[in-house]
Order: sequence, then C-alpha cells, then structure tokens
Amino acid sequence: MARIVRHNDESVREGYGGKEVKLFTSALKAFQCNNRIVMAQRKHLDDFLRGRIIGRLECGRTQLEVSEELGIAQSVISRLWQRFQDDDGNVSRCYSTGRPRVTTPNEDRYLAVTAKRNRRSTASDLSRQLSSATGTTVSRQTVYRRLGHIGLYARTPVRCVPLTATHCRLRLAWSREHALWTPQQWSCVMFSDESRFSLQSDSRRTFIWRAPGTRYHQENTIERHRYGGAG
Repeated sequence: MARIVRHNDESVREGYGGKEVKLFTSALKAFQCNNRIVMAQRKHLDDFLRGRIIGRLECGRTQLEVSEELGIAQSVISRLWQRFQDDDGNVSRCYSTGRPRVTTPNEDRYLAVTAKRNRRSTASDLSRQLSSATGTTVSRQTVYRRLGHIGLYARTPVRCVPLTATHCRLRLAWSREHALWTPQQWSCVMFSDESRFSLQSDSRRTFIWRAPGTRYHQENTIERHRYGGAG
C-alpha cells in the first residue's frame, strides 16, 4: 500500500499521480470538516454569521466551500440560502410568540389529585378550587387540557342497581336453581308488567373524571334505583 506523508500541510500519496492526490486531499478535508461539525456544540446562527454565509455565497463561493470554511453543515447553509431567495433577502431568525403556560407542574398535579378524589366535580369546580388554593385563575378549557394530558376525561358513569350483599346472595341462588329449567317449566310462570319509579334523581348530564379502560371500575359507577326498560 502507498504511504501517506505530510508535505507543506498537504497530504500526498507516494506512488500516485496528481489526480489521485487531489481526490484524496478533498476527501480528507471533507472528513475533517464533518468531524468539526459533529464535535462542535449545536447552537443557533446569529444574524452576523448568517450575513457572512450569504455574503460568501453571493460572491460565487460554493456551499461546500462555505461549509468547510465556517464549520457549518452544508444542509444548514442550503436551507439558509433557499430561505434568502424565497423571502426577499430576509434571513433573520423567526422567534415563536406562543402564549406562556398559565399553570405550573405543581398546580397540574393539584388538579389531577383533586379530580381523582372527587370524580364528579366539574371543570368549573376544579378551576375555583385551584384559584382558592394557589391564586391561579384558569378557564374550564385549561382544566380539560391539563387532565387530558394525564389521561383523565369527562365521561358519563356506568349506572347500576344498588344491591346489598343479601340481594346478591339471593339472586345468585335463584339463578342457579332455575338455570336448567326447560321451556315447559317456564311456560307455567306468569310474567306481569312492573311499574318503575325513581327514589333518587338520575340526571344524565352528570359526568365523572376517568381514564380510558376504567369504565367498569367501582369508583366509576353510580348506583340508581331507576333503570331503563318498559314501564
């Protein structure tokens, strides 16, 4: 193999012609430039450096030459030059003007804990509790977003008939006793309509805070004497 020597700060391969030496030198410079780019700390380009890049490109320098000279990735220079051409010469950095976050992480945790302790509390209730506890005033939509980030959403609870332990035991015994009845045996039973009445209010507009997949958890159900069916 040919031996690499240093001569006047240029890499020369003994035993090769001038064309091979130029190709090897270009490849070595590109490799060194890429190493400087990777090792350099990433930071935004200031307006002065942007102007230097555009000035060199307008003077006829190639993007690769500017990249090697300034130690900046060629893709960055390419995007900057494209923006300079598309935006009538404007290359200043665009700063975002988003609205600052109203609540702190501690206040977000307070909302989550309060909603889990009282799952039937509304977003307005949680907003008032947060305001009285921390002095931070937020809207109902902000409460919805903060709870949605942790997987809590307003959903209607599952309704079930309130049963005591005795009710459950007697119903299970009756079901097991009649599980093997034939149609002839059931034909001797007379079914009558039942009138239903409500002992408690059953507003369908009541919501609870729950996570997906926890619909039938005990804390997400509500007991009501009134239930659907013909009356």
